Amino acid sequence: MSNTDSFVEEVTDELRNDQLFAAMRKYGWIAAVAVVAIVGGASWNEYSKAQAAKVAQAKGDALLSALTAEDPAASVAALAGLEAQSAASTLLLADAHVQNGDTSAALAAYDTLATSADALPVYRQLAQYKALMLRGSEASANERRMGFETLATPGAPFRLLAEEQLGFLDVEAGNTDAALERFERIIADGETSAALRRRASQAIVALGGSLDGAASDS
Repeated sequence: MSNTDSFVEEVTDELRNDQLFAAMRKYGWIAAVAVVAIVGGASWNEYSKAQAAKVAQAKGDALLSALTAEDPAASVAALAGLEAQSAASTLLLADAHVQNGDTSAALAAYDTLATSADALPVYRQLAQYKALMLRGSEASANERRMGFETLATPGAPFRLLAEEQLGFLDVEAGNTDAALERFERIIADGETSAALRRRASQAIVALGGSLDGAASDS
């Protein structure tokens, strides 16, 4: 290689270095911002996870305290102190109000959950069922029948329990034949629990009906 070629290569390398440094001075801040954003994002993600875990732990502690408290008032206090109420904690809070003798507060909690658009249907319907049961005869027979008929639709999670209450409403209305038919359908249903089948069987016997041909668990 001649001295001329060597000199040309050295000059070319210097020019490349100068261009590289110039580009770094001009655009280096972009890389710096990108690094800061990546590091900051990772830090915020870890912080968010830690906060979520802290909230979940606090909620778990409150639920545990409520479930293990012997005093209903203590259960109410523990559950009411939650910053954010979930469907499950709302049900527990309503149940604690019932145990504490505060029917009005319990009904308010059940009704709130029953009409919540954010809660899953199973929670809404359970809250509706519990509210109907808690109101009892304070609600008219028509109101109770309409409520339980809504819960007794095919595929509903508490349809059989609602059917049981509709059977008792038939008895209350003096319609024994309708009640017997309803209790017999409950016994024949493959999804009926042993406890419910036993109650339906007892109701049939009490109404003077026969368990012949029915799957009795009494």
